[in-house]
Amino acid sequence: MLNGVTMKINVDDYIINTLKEDITSEDVSTNAVMPEDKQGRADLICKQDGIVCGLDVFERTFKILDDTSRFEANFKDGDFVKKGDLIGVIYGDVKAILSGERTALNYLQRMSGIATMTREYVNELDGYKTVLLDTRKTTPNMRPFEKHAVKVGGATNHRYNLSDGVLLKDNHIGAAGSVTKAIEMAKAYAPFVRKIEIETETLEQVKEALDAGADIIMLDNMDNDTMRKAVEMIDGKAQTECSGNVTKERLKEIAEIGVDFVSCGALTHSAMIMDVSLKNLKTID
Repeated sequence: MLNGVTMKINVDDYIINTLKEDITSEDVSTNAVMPEDKQGRADLICKQDGIVCGLDVFERTFKILDDTSRFEANFKDGDFVKKGDLIGVIYGDVKAILSGERTALNYLQRMSGIATMTREYVNELDGYKTVLLDTRKTTPNMRPFEKHAVKVGGATNHRYNLSDGVLLKDNHIGAAGSVTKAIEMAKAYAPFVRKIEIETETLEQVKEALDAGADIIMLDNMDNDTMRKAVEMIDGKAQTECSGNVTKERLKEIAEIGVDFVSCGALTHSAMIMDVSLKNLKTID
């Protein structure tokens, strides 16, 4: 759950900027039909089966516009909802409900879509030790919401941003000159509490990373046979992560190879939204 403190510190600015994108000076349509302040209510209705996520963000959007707003939820983040379910009711100033509707729904639909897709992928790994990770392939200015949705869906977050951990990719290796040199330089620069992860594309690079003392070795875009040989070569001396061309259909066979982690950018860059709608707006006398 994104609690109140987390919202104010990490999320409010994102929501406010999104509201500014939608309201540059005024909401002309709303001000035309609602010239005076009046309290109202509207139903949040599910139009598609899935995992709901983003209810706190949904409510917070309206609270930013009207601090008297409140959302009475019938479900919580992570719950399975069905088409036709009344997810909850939003109460508050009618102008705030009308002006905040699209922004609030955009967050909720996007986050619920990611949580739903993530849950489907996680289910494929049931019974295996392999842990599903997301990536930094997120929508600009949506990362806190999308990363949260991945967790609600049952997967684990990889590093949040570039300050969060050491991951040496192909271009870092190119800049350093070699796998060995990149790892040596990272160990000399990064705090000792940081693990060093490095991306490898060949068995030769895997051996070099292992000899240089990498903590995590990413097996990038390897076919299953090569990945299997890499896992056997590493033999528990480092943690392993599979990355690249990861689809739901491949998850079981990847897990059977025995990698520790599998990262999938599709969780955030390719998830479809879950259809929800705000309906039956009524004024309250």
